[in-house]
Amino acid sequence: MTPTNTPGTIGYVAPEYGLMGKLSARGDVYSYGILLLETLTRKKPTDAMFTGGLSLRRWVDESCPEGVRGVVDEFLVMGGGEKGDYHDGNGKDAENQCLLSLLELGLLCSKESPKERMTMRQVVVRLTKIRMDFSLHSPRV
Repeated sequence: MTPTNTPGTIGYVAPEYGLMGKLSARGDVYSYGILLLETLTRKKPTDAMFTGGLSLRRWVDESCPEGVRGVVDEFLVMGGGEKGDYHDGNGKDAENQCLLSLLELGLLCSKESPKERMTMRQVVVRLTKIRMDFSLHSPRV
C-alpha cells in the first residue's frame, strides 16, 4: 500500500477538500452524512453502481421521499414488525417517516457546498428530535 497525503477515504471526503485542499468541521459533517446514508442503504459511496454521475447521495436524493423503502436496506427494517405496524395519528407509516427523516438528515449533511451543510450541533438536535418523534410511535417492550 502506498501512503498518500489525503486525510480521509475516497467517497467520504468532502468535495471542497478535493477541489481546494481545505479541511474544516463542515467537511466532517459531509463525511458523517455519507456514513449515515451508507448505514441506511447498505451501499458504499464507492459501490460499482455509482458511475456516470450517479453517486450515493444523488441516488438517495432522487429516490426520496416516494422511494424510501427502495433505498433503505431491507435488513435494517426486518424484525421491527411488518410495514405499517407503527402509525401516527394521521395514519402515516411512522417507520417510513423515521427512515425518511434520517435519509433527509444524511442529505442535508452531505450537501455539495459547505455553507449549506448543518453544523454537528444542529445534527445532534435533529437526531434527538427524530428519536423523540419516533419513540412516541414505537411499541413498548
